[in-house]
Amino acid sequence: MKTRLLGGIAALLVAIVGTVLLVTYVQNADKRALASTETENVYIVEKAIPAGASADAIAGSVVRKAVPKLAVAENGVTDLSSLNSKVSAVALMPGEQLLASRMVEQNAFLGPARVQVPNGLQELTLKLPIERVAGGVLKAGDTVGVFISIEDSGAQGGGKASRTQLSFHKVLVTGAQFSNGTATQTGGSDSSTGATQASSTSSSKEQTDDTYLVTLARNSADAERIVFAAEFGKIYLSKEPGDALEASSGVVDKAGLFR
Repeated sequence: MKTRLLGGIAALLVAIVGTVLLVTYVQNADKRALASTETENVYIVEKAIPAGASADAIAGSVVRKAVPKLAVAENGVTDLSSLNSKVSAVALMPGEQLLASRMVEQNAFLGPARVQVPNGLQELTLKLPIERVAGGVLKAGDTVGVFISIEDSGAQGGGKASRTQLSFHKVLVTGAQFSNGTATQTGGSDSSTGATQASSTSSSKEQTDDTYLVTLARNSADAERIVFAAEFGKIYLSKEPGDALEASSGVVDKAGLFR
């Protein structure tokens, strides 16, 4: 009986010692791999950092590690104090290096629901139901087709003449929000963050109705026509990417609908 007990204890001790040695070996693997390689200390994102995070928040989510010089990215941040009042321009994921090119001044950060309006254009916002904004999938940076429908009560014979036209192609969306002001999309389509984005979008949608605030960038003359249509007609937006064909049948009315 004692022999079996002593044998069991000995086996347990051997297992414990073996586990400790294995863990130590694995922990030192990186050091052994880098032993003959020239390295440089860089900041690596350890916890997910949202867009717009301040320097203080970033400091608590990164760790300084030695990596081979060949793997060091350009514009890497080597001193966190150099960030000053800058914020992250985009969401940063664990494992990536902290880059100065992804940091912007706080007053230049537009947020996940905005993109910069091109020079020479102006912005106008339309409030539209979900079925008029491609099911609510539009986000800042997309381009859309603008369909305008007008009903003319002054038609010949005293009746009403309705017309629809795809009036503008590839109009830049500079902002896309729910009616309560929250962003319709929180970022890109990276699979590692898809669940989080979907949860955020769903949570925001529960707090509002099915109407969206879509901000478009257009020149003055086109903006006038869009505003007129919003005031006296109806507007549909299609999601029209850069490679979409721009073929159009012109103005569609009742007479020409089934031609």
